[in-house]
Amino acid sequence: MAENVRLHDPYARPAQQRTADLMGMFVFLGTEIMLFGGLFAAIYVVRGLHPHEVVEASKRLHLFIGAANTAILLTSSLAVAVAVRAARAGRVRLGWMLLLGAALTGLLFLGVKGMEWGMEAEEGLLPFRGMSDGLSGPAGRLFMNLYMIATGLHAIHVSIGVVLLAGLALRIGLGRLQLPERAVVVEVAGLYWHLVDVIWVFLYPALYLIR
Repeated sequence: MAENVRLHDPYARPAQQRTADLMGMFVFLGTEIMLFGGLFAAIYVVRGLHPHEVVEASKRLHLFIGAANTAILLTSSLAVAVAVRAARAGRVRLGWMLLLGAALTGLLFLGVKGMEWGMEAEEGLLPFRGMSDGLSGPAGRLFMNLYMIATGLHAIHVSIGVVLLAGLALRIGLGRLQLPERAVVVEVAGLYWHLVDVIWVFLYPALYLIR
């Protein structure tokens, strides 16, 4: 005998869906923190065991380029924060323009970082073309390898964020994401982008400001 089956939405209220979406994102961000936490631990262990060699290697990095990229990412983070507020208020045009601006700012960060890597490779600081003998022994080369791994992994996350923000801007601009009803989507993307920015804020002093 057939049973009567009643279909219903998975969430009784929109607030439940928002809470679930945010909770899922927080869990994901927790895994990202653990990933980068391991890299930070490795960096600080090497710094503690070989302070002189690491200081000498760190001095070879381009301090002001790193500072400029820090300012670029902080600007993009501000744009995303305002975009989230605009999404909650249903201000469609402002929302998608800010998200697009943040995505373009992220591209600028990647461009500057790529230029910096190119300079460092020419100077023999990266493993691409063989490391310079001017680095302070194996510890200095190990530090530069950690630098490349950490900044490279971070750049991958920035690239993902750029695609995410640009895609959201396009969807909102074309009317395929209704605001403020689906503002939580912008909030979730904003959380990811803010984490990417915060990671860089910690990477910059850990790598560039060792004295």
